[in-house]
Parts: sequence; C-alpha cells; structure tokens
Amino acid sequence: MRMTEVDGPVTGDAGRAAAAGAVLLAGDDLWSDLPPTARAIVVAAIDSFADRGFHATTLRHIAAGSGLSTAALYVHFRSKDDVLFEVSRRGHARALGLVRAAAAGEPAGHAFRTLVYAFSRWHAEQRTVARVVQYEFAALGPEHREQVTVLRRATERIVREVVAEVFGGVDPERPDVRGVATAVLSLGVDVARWFTPSGPYTPDGIGRLYCELAERMLVPARV
Repeated sequence: MRMTEVDGPVTGDAGRAAAAGAVLLAGDDLWSDLPPTARAIVVAAIDSFADRGFHATTLRHIAAGSGLSTAALYVHFRSKDDVLFEVSRRGHARALGLVRAAAAGEPAGHAFRTLVYAFSRWHAEQRTVARVVQYEFAALGPEHREQVTVLRRATERIVREVVAEVFGGVDPERPDVRGVATAVLSLGVDVARWFTPSGPYTPDGIGRLYCELAERMLVPARV
C-alpha cells in the first residue's frame, strides 16, 4: 500500500504523527466497491450537493452530471435522499474508522496527535465529500439521520477516550475532556468549509498545524 505523501520531516512528535496518519489515509477511496454507473451517480450528486445544497439539487442535476438519464438513476438509488444517505453513511464510517485506528496507537499522546492529524487532513483532501457529509446532516430523513448519529456518537466517544487517557485515565465524560474532544472534532470538520488547494496550506501542513495546536489544549482543568 502506497503511503500518502507528507511534506515535512517525519521526526519530532508532529512528524511521527504525520507519518502514522499518512499510513491510515493511504489508498482512501470511499466508492471502490461501487459499479462504475453507481459511482458516477454518487460523484455527480456530491458535486451538486456541495455546489447547490441538497434541497436545491434535483435528480436532473445528478443525471446531467453523471451523463445518465433520470430513469437510469433509479436502477441504483430510489431517490436523491438515498444518495445523500449513502454518501453520509460512508463518510461518517470512514471518519470513525480513522479515529478508531489512530486511537489504537501508543502511547496515548501519539495516538491523540495521529488522530488529530488524520482527521483534519482527511477533511482537507476529501473536502467536497466532507462538506456534504458534515453540513448536509440535517437534510437526512429521520431514519437515516438516526443511523448516521450512531456513527457520529461513536466517533466522539473514541476521541473523548483518547483525551481521557492523555489526561491520565480520567473519566471520559469529564467536562474538560469533552471540551477538548469537541474542539478537536470541530476544528477538523471546519477544514472542509474553508480549505482550497490554492491556499497557503497543504493537507499535510494542515494536519501538522492542527496536531500542534490541539496538543496545547491538553491541560487538564482542576476538578
């Protein structure tokens, strides 16, 4: 498996986290198991959802973007709601998989840095998908939203557990632990909103920067 490229050195805490995170991100493809037609539909839907928003996107937009007829879409998806759910489910499952794999590292400080690096870098590299996954959550129907919420809560729980370990094995529900976990996740998610390849940061640079910034939050509050 080819390692995702890193721009900076692999020495030091951030560098080692970058190297570990790059391994977790290598070969990232959410749609590798889909047949070509279904993949084309999903890619076109993502572009339209990200550009127009879910509610302003029609099946005709998706059909035009995929080069298919509207009728052909129904072979793979019953509605644009089902397409959004498939994108959201896979995106959240990927985020959960990343934090779970990073959390398995040792010691806890390295696991935390790797988690922050991988999570923030993924939101830069997969910014279009991530914008749909994170910012169209409210557009999911109640049943689909409930299923995705399970993935979101699992991700949050793992981040809290890693932070709790860094704090010395404290209660993951402690307010300062929850605060750091919320801040880390919020910072990473927001990368998808503002990141552009022509900007001052590369995905690796963002991962390293956030890794170092997040580490400054690791000062347990007095309880």
